[in-house]
Amino acid sequence: MRASLAIALLFAAGAFAFEEGGEWAGTELCQGCHEDIAKAFLKSNPHSSLDTNTRRGWQTRACEACHGSGVKHAESAEASLIRNPGKLAVALADKTCLSCHANQPSRSGRVMTGHARQQVSCVSCHPVHKKGPDPRTQCGSCHQGESLSFAKPHSHPVRQGAMSCADCHNPHGGVLSKAVSTFIGNEPGCLQCHGDKRGPFAYEHAPMRTEGCGACHEPHGSTNPRMLTRPSIAQSCLECHAGTGAGFGGVPPAFHDLRSPRYRNCTTCHMKIHGSHVSKALLR
Repeated sequence: MRASLAIALLFAAGAFAFEEGGEWAGTELCQGCHEDIAKAFLKSNPHSSLDTNTRRGWQTRACEACHGSGVKHAESAEASLIRNPGKLAVALADKTCLSCHANQPSRSGRVMTGHARQQVSCVSCHPVHKKGPDPRTQCGSCHQGESLSFAKPHSHPVRQGAMSCADCHNPHGGVLSKAVSTFIGNEPGCLQCHGDKRGPFAYEHAPMRTEGCGACHEPHGSTNPRMLTRPSIAQSCLECHAGTGAGFGGVPPAFHDLRSPRYRNCTTCHMKIHGSHVSKALLR
């Protein structure tokens, strides 16, 4: 939030003034020297539409929409005479992008999460001149621990290409911690795929409301079946439901002899562990 506030204050102060009203070199002049970049830009980058988009006001000078006037740079070939968002201070680089994207939906416009607090600029993740890398490898270049988790025996199918990090996380911001994407009514994005676990239930399993899916499941990958946090279901359940006193769990009844395999899988009887409409004990 501090970085976002700083950007807003600099906006108001006019610290990001563009070189508008002066002379413009035009896209064709830029292409004369930067031929390879121009080819990649025109072939695969949506920003190239600025050259013909009358609504934005950058017709025939798409390059200068981000780099500022290129007249002096073209005359002397001095790199210092052209704006390079990749080398600007983070707040200034983000201003270049947010001058167009600030009022778009959250996937394209908001910078409110740890990325902003950690001074990660837009151009750190979004290459402007060519198509970006696969989001799976893009996120993993920084979030290496989470990326390695997908190699565990039980994980979300990110490496298989069936989903990406952005299916669960909004890298630009959100109302939940860790930029977790939300579903209907600001509920965790897990429910977008696992809709059968969605309430409201007459009898709720408290962690579903207070802690979310991460109370029992590893979100990225696990060595345990069903991506559980513990090797067995009984271990997961008894972390809360054993010796915790009245009102929150309690010691299992005497006939739950955990030395017997039949009682080591709590969900044999307590099947509705995400919530039930008929049983307070979440029985089947």
